[in-house]
Amino acid sequence: MTLALIGVNHKTASLVVRERVAIGRDELPGATRALAEAPGVQECMIVSTCNRVEILASVENPSVSLAGFLAQYFGLAPEEIHPYLYELHDLAVVRHLFRTAASLDSMVVGDAQILGQIKSSFAVAKEEGTISGQLEQLMQSAFAAAKKARTETGIGSNSVSIASVAVELAKRIFGSLEGRTAFLVGAGKMSEIAARHLVQQGIGTLLVTNRTQERAMRMAEEVRGRLTPRVVPFDQIYQAAAGADIILSSTGAPHYIFSPQHGASFLQQRRNRPMFFIDIAVPRDVDPAMNKLDGIFVYDIDDLQQVAASHLTEREREAVDAETLIEQEVERFEKRQLAVNAAPAIVALQQQAEAIRSGEIDRMHARLASLSPEQREAVEMLTHGLVNKFLHPPMQALKLAAREDDRARLEALCEVWSLPAGKADEDKTDKEEKKVVQQEAHR
Repeated sequence: MTLALIGVNHKTASLVVRERVAIGRDELPGATRALAEAPGVQECMIVSTCNRVEILASVENPSVSLAGFLAQYFGLAPEEIHPYLYELHDLAVVRHLFRTAASLDSMVVGDAQILGQIKSSFAVAKEEGTISGQLEQLMQSAFAAAKKARTETGIGSNSVSIASVAVELAKRIFGSLEGRTAFLVGAGKMSEIAARHLVQQGIGTLLVTNRTQERAMRMAEEVRGRLTPRVVPFDQIYQAAAGADIILSSTGAPHYIFSPQHGASFLQQRRNRPMFFIDIAVPRDVDPAMNKLDGIFVYDIDDLQQVAASHLTEREREAVDAETLIEQEVERFEKRQLAVNAAPAIVALQQQAEAIRSGEIDRMHARLASLSPEQREAVEMLTHGLVNKFLHPPMQALKLAAREDDRARLEALCEVWSLPAGKADEDKTDKEEKKVVQQEAHR
């Protein structure tokens, strides 16, 4: 398996760049299918969140250009995207994927949302039929490693997320949220998390809107605590916004929802009382030009990094423990993959030995005809036992060569024992290979 991953994230690219390559939830299936049809791509999936866009693929060889696909898909010139890309291969991909799923590569270390986002992307790839086999095993291993990191270290304690950091920023702005009105534009997972935190922080009035009103009503019911959020029809968004002190926006709209013209109207209705927009959408919902208006203050997702940095300081010890655990899981995965190298040879050796054993039994059929069923069974058990004992040393040698990634020795052993390159029974061989790999993983 040749793994390749390219991407941009909050560390390598500004929000202006990230929103140019952002892939919305509705666009993800089509983008995933397009990637699967790219030359040299065997399996693939795409992860697109507010802080990263990453393409993961199993490719025919390392020369396959995923960067070319990304530039072509978005109609970008190479120089517009290449300076911001990171590109990884094979074990470096495994390590990055495990760390990302465990939220160690997030803007907010310990962010509980990233694992769910990766799982959603994986589900899309499964639905579109673009992921299976070893890449699927890699993803399942990443999910298991992330879960282990969250349960066995303190990385998941006092769970934080981009949405919770946004609410913390709002509290810093006002000192207290009591008596304030907050307006959530969009009723996705981020808004739901933000709503819970706003209620916990004592917000006076909470409004919520969504293009699908049923979703907004459902979220309002789910987060109801000491107060019940009021649902605003989406076509009344601007009337409601004028009465809000804080507007937290996180929709999937491909264009700005709030413009300077809207801001000027809001200020007039509010008699110049200030408004704060916290825009955690990618692409952005709020035109940054609104910051030029006196009384309008706009914070986007990159502005949240300063607030998120304080959480990193608090979580350094937990992050170190989680990094150690993830590295152990990467090593374990690598050993399992090395065992895969020996699996075809081991299966071929077993099939070759069984063919010889059964052939000899058939050749002696006439002489064994007088044996009772019990005696025939004893002969079968005896010959099976002898074959297994004879096979033990060469099988161990094959496994050792694979674990040490000594490909030359592995090939030499295969040549010595004349192990066939082809496979006579593909279905049977595939099942036997999986069995060998599972045995090694268990060990």
